[in-house]
Amino acid sequence: MKLWYDRNAKDPKYFIQQGIRNGKKVTTKNVKVIGKHSELLAITDDPLAYAKEQVRLFNEQVKEGKIEIQFKIDFEEKLVASGNITSKSQLKNIGYFPLQQIYHDLRLEEFFSQVLEDRKITFPCNDINRFLTYGRILDPRSKAGTYDRLDTYYGMENTFDYHHILRHLDVLVDNFDAYMEHLFKNSNNVVKRSTSVCYYDCTNYFFECEHEDDVYVDPVTGEVLRGLRKYGPSKEHRPTPIVQMGLFMDGNGIPISMCINPGSQNEQLSAVPLERKITKMFGSDKFIYCADGGLGSYPIREYNSMGERAYIVTQSVKKLSDVMKEAVFADCDYHRKSNNKPMTVRKMKEFDRMADENRELYDDKIYKVLVADKAIDTGLTEKVLQKNGKYREQKVKGQLKQYIIVSFSRKMLEYQRHIRNAQIDRARKLLETKDPEMIKKGPNDVTRFIKRTSVGKNGEQAKDSYVVDTSIIEEEEKYDGYYAIATNLDPRKHEDASRILDINANRYKIEDCFRLLKTNFEARPAYVSEHTHIIGHFMTCYTALLVYRLLEAKLERTGKHFTTDQILDTLKAMNVMNFQDTFYAATYDCGEVCTALNAAFGLGLDRKYYEPKALNKKLKNILK
Repeated sequence: MKLWYDRNAKDPKYFIQQGIRNGKKVTTKNVKVIGKHSELLAITDDPLAYAKEQVRLFNEQVKEGKIEIQFKIDFEEKLVASGNITSKSQLKNIGYFPLQQIYHDLRLEEFFSQVLEDRKITFPCNDINRFLTYGRILDPRSKAGTYDRLDTYYGMENTFDYHHILRHLDVLVDNFDAYMEHLFKNSNNVVKRSTSVCYYDCTNYFFECEHEDDVYVDPVTGEVLRGLRKYGPSKEHRPTPIVQMGLFMDGNGIPISMCINPGSQNEQLSAVPLERKITKMFGSDKFIYCADGGLGSYPIREYNSMGERAYIVTQSVKKLSDVMKEAVFADCDYHRKSNNKPMTVRKMKEFDRMADENRELYDDKIYKVLVADKAIDTGLTEKVLQKNGKYREQKVKGQLKQYIIVSFSRKMLEYQRHIRNAQIDRARKLLETKDPEMIKKGPNDVTRFIKRTSVGKNGEQAKDSYVVDTSIIEEEEKYDGYYAIATNLDPRKHEDASRILDINANRYKIEDCFRLLKTNFEARPAYVSEHTHIIGHFMTCYTALLVYRLLEAKLERTGKHFTTDQILDTLKAMNVMNFQDTFYAATYDCGEVCTALNAAFGLGLDRKYYEPKALNKKLKNILK
């Protein structure tokens, strides 16, 4: 703060003036009137010296964080026309500051400096990348929509144009493997990564288009590639082209790497190539591959039986050989997971779960270990090329050193029967309301319970009728409560079997990653169409997922756990309002998440008022 007055005036008025840097904009504001020279003569012989003393006292108040600022408000003053079609909020988000801290710790500015060293690129790739990351987390939109929201973040400067965003996506794709490796290695600067177990899963994303992509010719190498947007088995049952994403995750639910493939590709083909890449990233192949049964084919299990790798994959009890099924349903050799005490399936089905003494038993499960050295024991199949050029699926007869851990849970049994009973009710309603001939059957929908029968009397022509197929219900009920996993780890000791079961139980975290991408980050539908732009879009989505998961991990260190919605709602709500470029006022209150964020990052975002220079200093400190 400094003193200002018109030195040429006969009776100057003294002000306390503040210099304000708001981004690149530098302004001065008269924040307090000391008084006219003539007025001050009534209280002092030296008005100038008096005014200087007032400035000194005011600066002391500033240091203490307590100042008195005078405002003159004209309630008749009109809004200034902005020239925009729509009105925009003047609130600025500072909730992205913790995200900025994590992004900075990933050293992505260094990465882009290195990969662009020999390229004549004039636009700021790092600025674009971090803005796309924050936007995906806090305000997911199309690339054009995100660009229009740049000014909603405090301190973010518009240093690029919209077309630069698309060119940046090309840069990302050109350096795909290096980018993924950089993110993984530098994420250790934020949270120590746990890679003893690597979880893998696939999902797909739909596009709002009617036609799939043709082959794609790389403009640089001339390589002919398959189009990405292809018709395939959509997990959301949409009749539109899709792309496939494969994702590896560590034991803490933090992503390791990902791949993007055409939507028509068999997802089992994506696992091993990406696994080879992460093995190179780790500099070691000592880890456990964990996935669901759809990503536990014979080639995948065989690959993860080499070196120091191992695997844990879910196993369909229905696909086991008859000999193995007999062993599963033989009510012997089962032990409780919690204490290794013998227990039978019959007792698990019959105990009174409402009794207090059985509460622990209801939450527990029993298990047994079976040896399954032959791939045929687990019902594995492979596609064999025939002379006519077509593929035929046949059972694998290869040898694998593996075990099957079969578990039974009363809680799972009741859950599965609850779901099935609801499906049976819907099947009965279908028979009452729709023409049965128009109902198409599927392996996992309610129509599988509908059976057509033909009935005729005394030589009359048979007539078709439709009923609920009780035989299918009885067949499915045999497997209620049972769950199996296949592994090449030795589970014959109780503590080892229990650990393997716990590892598999954490697979839900990777499903949660996909839920986060699709729901909170709105990764689909994607509004880009070019081959590289599609991959680049999902690379930015992946970056956002990584940054957010790292933020969650840092919050967990404070001893607090919050839901995704609680964290995101807080970050989105952390806005400040500009008061005549003099100070900013928080428009949010300090909830538990805000308190935890301040404890984890030490950014001091729990103030009611902020000077522009204070916010600028926070940003500067983050980027040190």
